[in-house]
Amino acid sequence: MRKFPWGRGRDAPEIKDSRAGPLIALTGAGRPRWTPRDYASLAREGFGRNAVAYRCVRMIAEAAASAPLAVFVDGARDDDHRVARLLAKPNPEQSGAEWLEGVYGALQTAGNAYVEAVGDETPSELWSLRPDRVRIVPGRAGWPEAYEYAVGGRSVRIGREADGWMPVMHLKLFHPTDDHYGFSPLEAASFAIDVHNASGEWNKALLDNAARPSGALVFNGRDGERLTEAQFAALKAELGEAHAGALNAGRPLVLEGGLDWKPMSMSPADMDFIAGKHAAAREIALAFGVPPQLLGIPGDATYANYREA
Repeated sequence: MRKFPWGRGRDAPEIKDSRAGPLIALTGAGRPRWTPRDYASLAREGFGRNAVAYRCVRMIAEAAASAPLAVFVDGARDDDHRVARLLAKPNPEQSGAEWLEGVYGALQTAGNAYVEAVGDETPSELWSLRPDRVRIVPGRAGWPEAYEYAVGGRSVRIGREADGWMPVMHLKLFHPTDDHYGFSPLEAASFAIDVHNASGEWNKALLDNAARPSGALVFNGRDGERLTEAQFAALKAELGEAHAGALNAGRPLVLEGGLDWKPMSMSPADMDFIAGKHAAAREIALAFGVPPQLLGIPGDATYANYREA
């Protein structure tokens, strides 16, 4: 019986191996090939801490999951078909839309998405596997012969069955230099995400410091006189306690003779702070293929542009 929705059944024709496969297999047939990037960092810094990247991933995943999936038999729609019922309720814990949103979210976050089909003769459940827990095991021909799923130091290997049926379907985005794993949009936008996050951290630190730039308290003593170590420590402690932080915003700084405050940091205008942050946000949206207008990023927000987006 031919199984759905991927893999080849018992009646499928023989599959020929590529001549390039053995060259790929030299990298280590039968051993897990680890993802060559830190998925946890990408997910944390990109999806978890960046509102632009988060919204891009959610927007794509929600739009893809909202597209209706239908089964047609001989040109007629059949909502009672076993495939239609499986897609509407892929597993006991998730609806079809929720499951698809997770699959597409993983694809946009990691560049890879893995779906496991569970069932004896035909799939009765579909589960999405976390990309960071899945490792591809290349076979002698260089292409995947199994997948390892690891959690908490324990792992299970899911391999191709005797009739050629593969219970795991691997969805991936194009990667120009990797034979097995996809390329994440988060990685392409990583520099822009770092710039955008750093801008937010800089602004937060500025607000915590009462929106005052850092500077130096200079002592101009008579005849080259210098502060003693005790005087320096006391002055530094008093300055930090009485004038740093949001609770001390607006508190005047009283300076005695010989003391002078000299700002040292550049202003947001000097750094082109706002424009740089917006440019980074547009670059993040560009990596995901999402029009910046749909994310509320200033710069191209005209009525005509919104209509085209």
